[in-house]
Amino acid sequence: MTYSLQLYTVRGPLEKDLPGTIKRVAAIGYTAVEPYNFVATAGQLAAALTANNLTAPSGHAPLLREDQHQIFSAAQQLGISTVIDPHVDASRWRSEEGIIATAKALNAAAAKGAGYGIRVGYHNHEFELQSRINGRSGLEVLADHLDPSVVLEVDTYWAAVGGEDPVELLGRLGDRVKLIHLKDGPLTKENKDQVALGQGSVPIWDVIAAVPGLEVGVVELDDFNGDIFDAVTESFSYLKAGRN
Repeated sequence: MTYSLQLYTVRGPLEKDLPGTIKRVAAIGYTAVEPYNFVATAGQLAAALTANNLTAPSGHAPLLREDQHQIFSAAQQLGISTVIDPHVDASRWRSEEGIIATAKALNAAAAKGAGYGIRVGYHNHEFELQSRINGRSGLEVLADHLDPSVVLEVDTYWAAVGGEDPVELLGRLGDRVKLIHLKDGPLTKENKDQVALGQGSVPIWDVIAAVPGLEVGVVELDDFNGDIFDAVTESFSYLKAGRN
């Protein structure tokens, strides 16, 4: 299993100095990153990754809202093998019909992505878990209607904020999950409440153990009340130290 850093975590520094920020991420010890909205910066980002011996096994892009050819082409340039749609509006999760429509759109994107040698996935926030269809979460209903080629990247923090036990949820979703977002905090909707891994309420090691086929564990903070590189460094150190 690879540990990666979602670059949205360091979006402020990245926008000011992309090469310098990527170099700093590599110096911490990360060997992989997860780019976001990478079409516009693909060339510059590819050069920075190569210069710092970093890979990008996955990336976030709005597949269901923007040009898929541009996204898949940029992903090829960056060596991204799994493109994950990070957000489908909460209004689409209020009915089974809306969820099925999203599944069909993801399946179509996956069929197109296959022509580029790229797998497609979906990443949740809290509302996909707060959505209840016949007693089940919207994310699980989505999984029922996805083509087997489409994977899930479960954001375990937002799943918990949405009312699910992330370990139990991962167990129910099973082999569908190939990537997870690892983040920590007091399980509130306030992004600045998030903290470095191991300093909050998420059972990080139980979450990791709940996915035997896990390919990538992606460190992410949506925001942080302090120097973001402190949290990024402390999170990496926590993971490298292993379970006590």
